[in-house]
Amino acid sequence: MPAQLIDGVQLSKQLRADIAARAATLTQAGHQPGLAVIIVGDDPASHVYVRNKVKACGEVGFHSVLEKYEADFSEQALLDRIAALNEDPAIHGILVQMPLPKHIDSSKVIEAIATAKDVDGYSVLSAGELVANLPGFRPCTPYGCMKLIESTGYDLRGKHAVVIGRSNTVGKPMALLLLQANATVTICHSATPDLGYHTRQADVIVAAVGRRNTVTADMVKPGAIVIDVGMNRDDAGKLCGDVDFAGVSDVASHVTPVPGGVGPMTITMLLMNTVESAERVLGKKQERPGQAAGMIPTPGVA
Repeated sequence: MPAQLIDGVQLSKQLRADIAARAATLTQAGHQPGLAVIIVGDDPASHVYVRNKVKACGEVGFHSVLEKYEADFSEQALLDRIAALNEDPAIHGILVQMPLPKHIDSSKVIEAIATAKDVDGYSVLSAGELVANLPGFRPCTPYGCMKLIESTGYDLRGKHAVVIGRSNTVGKPMALLLLQANATVTICHSATPDLGYHTRQADVIVAAVGRRNTVTADMVKPGAIVIDVGMNRDDAGKLCGDVDFAGVSDVASHVTPVPGGVGPMTITMLLMNTVESAERVLGKKQERPGQAAGMIPTPGVA
């Protein structure tokens, strides 16, 4: 049988309905979720992404602030704006759109965002929370991938998952999230010999390398779940992923399309992180006098 499509558009709609309901509850309590988005420069694609994020905020009832700056905006001025937003009680999430102009150190900018407002989940402290399995914000794309897998009803416990790609924003956090779901995880990358050897053993494949046809039908175990994170163009200029969709669809049990799979989930998980940030702040405000805040039990490790 042809693989079942994992519909990211439909799942995103369902999740956003829940986010909107949670935002409405917060707003009624006088605590409307707020997201600040900063863009520096005139990269056309970045402006499209930012516009979509701001639009999504409005659709779920968030307060949003969009700050646009020219390409010559100084690094220090940007850091100053982030510092001010860190202290703004109306803002629960801060996002600085990448890429930044070359004269600005993106790592320094990411680390300047308060961890409590790092809704992209990119900072070193956020990464540390993920590694230690502590509450924190997970990077939006791998977080969305986990929701897509979850939507199939598939139990990852004891299954073999192969992640192709080792970026800090997708590959590495994806592997950690799968590990936390009790999967056995293999990470493959550009220096991995015989990629197919590993993928043919996988119950779940997550392809995130940015190169089309990285995963073909002969590399997939029958019945596997295939998540395609790639965003590429074919020879005709049509959007495609890292997976040979037509071929793999004849082998896998479930597969995400491109477009319409992982893509819609990324902004949705940004919204999810932002509403969770607002809920945490409200929860702290409502703590009883003398109640310990931020006490997190040490998770068991097996």
